[in-house]
Amino acid sequence: MDYLLKTEPSTYSFADLQREKTTVWDGVSNPVALKYLRGMKPGDRLVIYHTGNEKSAVGTATVVSVDASDARSPQVKIKAGNSIAKPLSLAEVKASKIFADSPLVRLGRLSVVPLNESQFKFLSAE
Repeated sequence: MDYLLKTEPSTYSFADLQREKTTVWDGVSNPVALKYLRGMKPGDRLVIYHTGNEKSAVGTATVVSVDASDARSPQVKIKAGNSIAKPLSLAEVKASKIFADSPLVRLGRLSVVPLNESQFKFLSAE
C-alpha cells in the first residue's frame, strides 16, 4: 500500500527527514489518520507532503517498522527516500482526475492519506 504523509515544514520538513535518515512519525490525532497509520506495513511507500504555504508533494519515504500495540499512538518508523524533482502543488493534484475520489482532495485536513498505484506514481514521478 502507498500513503501520503502531511507535515508542516516549519515543524518537521522533508529536509529534516533526509538529514536524520529515519524518524518515528507521530503527532497524529485524527481517528481516521490513526487507522491508516496502524494499517501500514514495512515496505509501504510514502509521499511526504508539505502543508502551510508550500502545499506540495516534496519527497518519498518507506515504512521501516510499525508498532500498533497502542492504538492511540502507533509508532511508525520511516526512512527517507528521494526528493521529488518537480514538487507537485495541491492545485496540480486537484486538477488530476485520478484524485477525484481521494481523501487528499475530499478531506483536506487528513494528515495520513492512502494512495493507489497511479496516485503514488503521479506524485512521486516514479
